[in-house]
Amino acid sequence: MAAGGSKKVVIAALVGNGMIAVTKFAASVYTGSSAMMSEGIHSLVDTCNQALLLYGIHRSNRPADDRHPFGYAREIYFWAFVVAILIFAVGAGVSIYEGVQKFLAPTPVHNAFVNYIVLGLAFVFEAGAWWMAFREFTRNKGSLGYLEAVRRSKDPALFTVLFEDTAAMLGIVVAFVGIWLGQVTGLIWMDGAASIIIGIILAVVAALLAYECKGLLVGEGASDDVVKSIRTLIEDHSADTTVNEFLTMQLGPNDVLVTISLDFAGNITAGDVERHVSEMESKIKSAQLYVKRVFIEAQSFAAHTRQVAAMEQPKEPEKPEE
Repeated sequence: MAAGGSKKVVIAALVGNGMIAVTKFAASVYTGSSAMMSEGIHSLVDTCNQALLLYGIHRSNRPADDRHPFGYAREIYFWAFVVAILIFAVGAGVSIYEGVQKFLAPTPVHNAFVNYIVLGLAFVFEAGAWWMAFREFTRNKGSLGYLEAVRRSKDPALFTVLFEDTAAMLGIVVAFVGIWLGQVTGLIWMDGAASIIIGIILAVVAALLAYECKGLLVGEGASDDVVKSIRTLIEDHSADTTVNEFLTMQLGPNDVLVTISLDFAGNITAGDVERHVSEMESKIKSAQLYVKRVFIEAQSFAAHTRQVAAMEQPKEPEKPEE
C-alpha cells in the first residue's frame, strides 16, 4: 500500500477529530451529557492516536544504520500497537467509568437539542474521514474480501484509521439514541448506559487492532501474491536450480525481506552460480518493488536437509555440575 495515501488519510482524520473533540467537550459541559463526554473523550483519543501514527510513519522512514541494518520500517507496527492500547485503556476505560458513574447517579441532560446538532455535524465529518480511508483501503485490497484484506494488510496506519472512524460513527449513533431515549422516556440513566456501550465498542475495536498489530510485530511473511510471484520467477529462471527453502518477512508496509536457499546442478561453474544469483535478484526486485533485500544461498539439498533436521531435533537440557 502506498505510504503517501496512508499519510493523507491519517492527516485528514487528525484534523477532523481534533475539531470534533473540542466541539463535543463544549457541548458536554453545556448540556451535562455523559454520552457526549464519552464521545469527546473518544474523539480526543482518536486525535492523539493519529498523531502517534504520523510519528510512527515518520520514524519508520529513517534510513538503515549500523544499529538497525534492516532499517526502521517496522516501527510503524509498534506505534500502531500503542494506539490499540490507548484506545482500550483511555478511550474504553474512561467512557465506561463515566457511564457507570452517571448510571448509578443519573442527572438530567439540559438543552439536548445542542447535543443533537453537534452529533449530527460530527457524524458528517466522521463520515467524510471514513469514506477517505475506506476508498484508499478498497483501492489497495484488490480482489480480497474486506475482512480478509484487513487480516492480510501490512499497513496498520490505514486499517487503524478505518477501524477508529467506524467506531466513531457507531459511537455517535449510540450517543444520539441514548440522549433521545432519555428525553422521550424520562429514564435519565439512558445517557449513562449509552456511555457504557460506547466504551464497549472502543474495547472491541482496541482488541481487534491489537490482534492485527501483534502478528505484524512478531513477524509476518509477505502476502500470498508476492510469495507466489517470486516463487514462479525462481522456478522459471533456470532448470539448473532446485529450491530448498524460500522465506519472506514483512519488515514494513513497503519493505519485504526475501531469503532463498538453492541447490544448483553439480555440473555448473562457480561463475554460473554467481550469474544465476545476480539475475534472479534483479528479476525479483524488478517484479516486486517493495522487495528491498534478497539473500540467495547456494546449498546442496542433502546439506540443507541435515541442517533442518539438526535444528528441529530437541536439545537435551544440560546436567548441573555436581
